Amino acid sequence: MPPMPVEAVVLAPKPVEQTTEFVATLKSRRSSTIQPQAEGFVTRIAVRSGERVAQGATLFEIDSAPQQAVLASQQSMRAGRAAEVEYARQQAARTRKLFEAGAASLRDAEEADTALRTAEAQLKATEEQVSQQRAELGYYKVTAPASGVVGDIPVRVGDRVTKSSMLTTVDENDALEIYVSVPVSQAAELKVGLPVRIMEDGKVIATNRITFVSPSVDDATQTVLAKATLVEGRGKFRADQFIRVRILWSSEPGLTIPVTSVMRVNGQYFAFVAEKADQGLVAKQHPVQLGDIIGNDYVVREGLEAGEQLIVSGLQKIGDGAPVSIAAPAPAPEPTKGK
Repeated sequence: MPPMPVEAVVLAPKPVEQTTEFVATLKSRRSSTIQPQAEGFVTRIAVRSGERVAQGATLFEIDSAPQQAVLASQQSMRAGRAAEVEYARQQAARTRKLFEAGAASLRDAEEADTALRTAEAQLKATEEQVSQQRAELGYYKVTAPASGVVGDIPVRVGDRVTKSSMLTTVDENDALEIYVSVPVSQAAELKVGLPVRIMEDGKVIATNRITFVSPSVDDATQTVLAKATLVEGRGKFRADQFIRVRILWSSEPGLTIPVTSVMRVNGQYFAFVAEKADQGLVAKQHPVQLGDIIGNDYVVREGLEAGEQLIVSGLQKIGDGAPVSIAAPAPAPEPTKGK
């Protein structure tokens, strides 16, 4: 039987990446839930969902008429207190002069001084109340605590809101973190600095590194939280978005073989290697133990050695010990990245 022409590659170690894929969530490091500090009816909504706002920008206005009335009353009281202080000051000065002239007693002078101090204390208390009411009046205008993007707005003009009402959120999409929940079985391998690859359609579109590993386990899910600051890919994602990521655990030299070069017989995997014999090259069937599939290749755990010629084509036309000839040298498979 003439030798069967086949293609073969020389096995050589190459970096083999150990990775695991997860579904992660993007969280904003500067996310604010907007709640009013005053109660009343919403009279104006100054923004739209999805709009970018600057720090201090007006978001909502709440009916402040009752508070303005309280402030006006306090200001009127302050004017009265100020008049009382001026009158008490004049009385104290007049009584002091009469006392010095001998026309008034020391008791009269002390009582006038006491009345002046009392009036001044009442004026100060009223001024503090005015300041407090003016500060509370400012709460009826809800502003953005930081710059960011406005989220959903569940309220409408005319709705009554309380201090516990949620008006909207403001998220800064330029300061995001990747939240990955890793099962406890793999938690021992977690460490700061491990690469986290963001995947899209099977391709790596951004790579960042773990910056935080939780010291505790979530008792409900039995997972450990890992965070990675989003640096590469900033501006492409939104807060609370789900993404697919791969954590790269390690990259060590190893052997990989194409999926098409493997045959399965009765649950056992085999690969053909071209070996030298007296009559030339023959195909030898090797049982192999395989690991994960990385791209289009299997990771070889046992059964093959570096330097052997792996037959990668024509497997259906040959058997164990069949004479073969290398039809044309095929280039070695490119290093593959983890799944």
